[in-house]
Amino acid sequence: MIEGKISGLKASQVKALERIYRRKMPADALITGALARYLTELSHELKRQLGLIIDRSGAIQYVIVGDDREIVIPDLTRYSLGRSGLRGLRCVHTHLKREPLSRDDLTDLELLRLDAMAVIGVGDDGLPAYFSYAHLLPTKQKSQIELVELEDFHRFVLDFSAFIHALDREMERVAAETIDLADGRERALLISVGQASRQRVEDSMAELDELARTANLVVIDQVIQRPRKLNPRFLVGEGKLREIIIRALQQRATLLVFDQDLTPNQIRSISETTEMKVIDRSQLILDIFAKRAQSRDGKVQVELAQLKYILPRLSGKGTAMSRLMGGIGGRGPGETKLETDRRRIRDKIRRLEKQLDSLGRGRVQRRQKRIRAGLPIVSIVGYTNAGKSTLLNALTRSDVLTEDLLFATLDTATRRLRFPLDREVIITDTVGFIRDLPPSLIGAFKATLEELEDADLLLHLVDLSNPRYEEQIKAVDKVLDDLDLGPQQRLLVFNKVDQVSAENLPHICRRYNGVPVSALKRDSFGPLLEEMQRRFWPEEDVCLT
Repeated sequence: MIEGKISGLKASQVKALERIYRRKMPADALITGALARYLTELSHELKRQLGLIIDRSGAIQYVIVGDDREIVIPDLTRYSLGRSGLRGLRCVHTHLKREPLSRDDLTDLELLRLDAMAVIGVGDDGLPAYFSYAHLLPTKQKSQIELVELEDFHRFVLDFSAFIHALDREMERVAAETIDLADGRERALLISVGQASRQRVEDSMAELDELARTANLVVIDQVIQRPRKLNPRFLVGEGKLREIIIRALQQRATLLVFDQDLTPNQIRSISETTEMKVIDRSQLILDIFAKRAQSRDGKVQVELAQLKYILPRLSGKGTAMSRLMGGIGGRGPGETKLETDRRRIRDKIRRLEKQLDSLGRGRVQRRQKRIRAGLPIVSIVGYTNAGKSTLLNALTRSDVLTEDLLFATLDTATRRLRFPLDREVIITDTVGFIRDLPPSLIGAFKATLEELEDADLLLHLVDLSNPRYEEQIKAVDKVLDDLDLGPQQRLLVFNKVDQVSAENLPHICRRYNGVPVSALKRDSFGPLLEEMQRRFWPEEDVCLT
């Protein structure tokens, strides 16, 4: 296939390029002398750089026509990386002024994971002169390159087939020492780019790491950058982005996860730079929701949130013009696959919204039935993984799923909590909140939020053993205030108090007017149950012991 700037070439020159494309080299040659001469003579005639993309069998996959300064390597994503991390392709191109391999050449070698990057200097007579090639080295650390330079092309001798076979084996051996190649899970590199304080950025990154663990990702590395100015196109600087991608490829990452929400344009721009998948914090949370939602309501809500998130981020990369078609029910002349996909997503969003309305009516009827029963309603709210489900289980002797993971609970669970003198309250477990919750995710909390609106008391559960508990209190309060749930009664409950200093606990409780418990120890519930009873039945004086 001939790629690049072929406009303005004569018919004879195009035919010469086609002859190069049809040639095949011996598998043991990086480039043969005869093909190198043919290439440099044509490059000299055109006053342009020419390049070849060659596979390991010696077949030429692309002939690239550049200008007098560079060639542009085409999209190679259809050639997958092997177990060694190499793509099985090499690039050989000409330089008109005997320049060595450039920094861009070496960056392409690392970004594209090529077997080799080679340059042939074109002499004044059009014959091959200077020659240089580079290849990656097996290493567990930062990517390293070996560079070979020869003043005379004809002094170059290399059994390329034996060389690449040995390099392949060594790179696979080194990778196997640090990477379980049989592990089918996604391997993620986490990236944070922000201008907040270093402590806040590190705290947020620690939370992103927990989210990745919940999503069953293998986190291989983290990158934190605090630039003075954010890049509107890539969020990070373009050079820094290349460094990140090279680092990710070196460690066999398959996924880049940004801690910040990316705009649709940023996702498209970054995705055009790498074939790795690119997601942001919101997409990661949505993926967790999709995996863990169990109820019909939850699944519909999550799918709807996902579609609304994906719609503006659909990329037109690789779309082709559809067949022309008009008339009623037709797709219209020139409608692209991208437009068709968008239309289908909009149609599905409308169907899911109708389905959600229908499910919502059922939820309203169930809530009204509980209200008519005249029982007080208590909702446990709090930061994700604060221990809400564990507390519900301990209070009501039930068996709601509990795991040491973020967003382990997505569907609401309702139980009855009995007090003395045949007193009862309805208590509900809810999905946990998280700081900087994007508006696009609020829809996935709809069922939970409806439960909160009817609650007579919100138990705000806080993991006191978490060093960031103060920030988490503020984050939950902000979400509740944003949802106009400020007027509801709230009771701050500090959980996991057995893991903090007994000396500081009374001071913290007085400061926040909170109640201490340990959800794993039922004998610690006395103060909480007494406070709930005081709020619901102030006229009663019932001993709970």
